[in-house]
Amino acid sequence: MTTALAIFVKTPGHSPIKTRLAAGIGARAAIAFHRRSAGAVAEVAQSVGTDLQPCWAVAEGAALDAPLWRDLPRLWQGEGGLDERLHHVYATLLAQHERVLLVGADAPQLTRELLLQACDALHDPTTPYVIGAARDGGFWLFGARVPIAREVWSGVRYSCADTAMQLCAALGSPGAIAKLPTLADVDDAADLDALEDTLAVLPSPLPAQRALLHWLATRRPSAAPV
Repeated sequence: MTTALAIFVKTPGHSPIKTRLAAGIGARAAIAFHRRSAGAVAEVAQSVGTDLQPCWAVAEGAALDAPLWRDLPRLWQGEGGLDERLHHVYATLLAQHERVLLVGADAPQLTRELLLQACDALHDPTTPYVIGAARDGGFWLFGARVPIAREVWSGVRYSCADTAMQLCAALGSPGAIAKLPTLADVDDAADLDALEDTLAVLPSPLPAQRALLHWLATRRPSAAPV
């Protein structure tokens, strides 16, 4: 019984990347973060084992063969807003797998243990859904093993302080939704300090997480001499 995990990404040169973050640290640094963060998420997913099958959910159909994404299977997110793209990726993967997890590329502090918790939740017959809320009100992970109507996705207002709550309410089965710990994803420059602190205390960081932590540390300006 397999579980697919789709990592949602955008491709530099094809789409604007992390625009709110870029406003604070510059476009080139925002692209560098996106690439490193996505790589860390993928490495964690690959560490789970063969029962979890990660893939890139690429925003642009023209970028499916981009070198950046060739290390994993790829699928196109599809046309439309986030609701339509979530529906398309989820439905496509559910047709091929028993369970599906959807994650963003901007919570690189996730761990193998958290992904295993998500998989275990979907093995439980009482919980067809699992969600990991983000500190800003969204969600860093959503997973399920049953069909979800397009209207569920379209009835949610995204990028709001209660997006995760809206999605849970739209599913209509509060007791059937397993909850993972809340993580802080990265939307703007102020989020980088918190991410650095979180990565620094991971008990067993993977190489890509250590590399991202090093990048976060070295991008700070040197302290002025006393």
